[in-house]
Amino acid sequence: MKILMVLTSHDELGNTGKPTGFWLEEFAAPYYVFKDAGATVTLASPKGGQPPIDPKSDEPGNQTDAMARFKSDPAAQKELANTARLSGIQAEDYDTVFYPGGHGPMWDLADDPTSIALIEAFHNSGKPVAAVCHAPAALRKVSYQGQPIVKGKRVTGFANSEEEAVQLTEVVPFLIEDELKRLGGLYEKAANWADFSIVDGRLITGQNPASSASAAKLLVKLLQAEPAVAGN
Repeated sequence: MKILMVLTSHDELGNTGKPTGFWLEEFAAPYYVFKDAGATVTLASPKGGQPPIDPKSDEPGNQTDAMARFKSDPAAQKELANTARLSGIQAEDYDTVFYPGGHGPMWDLADDPTSIALIEAFHNSGKPVAAVCHAPAALRKVSYQGQPIVKGKRVTGFANSEEEAVQLTEVVPFLIEDELKRLGGLYEKAANWADFSIVDGRLITGQNPASSASAAKLLVKLLQAEPAVAGN
């Protein structure tokens, strides 16, 4: 299995003057799910190099076993510090793509032409696409057969109630739940902060940081079940 993980390069939380980036757990947990499954993992971001870690994700109350494992893994730290530039990535070199969240993707990956084309290339060639928490923002301009990729699909992502809980409803450029619904996605959610991931065809989405490992496991299961085949 060759798995591409695409992280945000955006580090500013709207016009608040506060930092943002990717959510560390949403990278670390899937990364080790993939590694433990024997996958070869490649990390990429729009700008390449070290992607910004949302400092809130590394606060004492947010620590997880996967994060602790990452912090004691110099090889993984080096990989993260040297992500490939997204413009040099070809979908044909990988079996699937996984997008970790954090608020950053809402500002760069949501509108990034390279990322949009990359997701379309994966999906159109029959390969699964996965995104967690705020990373479904990267799907908002992705099309499949002339329609939004999420249209008619069971999907999830960071809920409006979760955005309200972190008091960023008025800061983010759009709300993940509302946007997925607007695009015709069949949005579902569990309780705030509960582990909830969905697979529908070749599209996998997770609701929040707690869902990152389960979404990654669903992706591995899908890859191991059968070779990628074109179709919906």
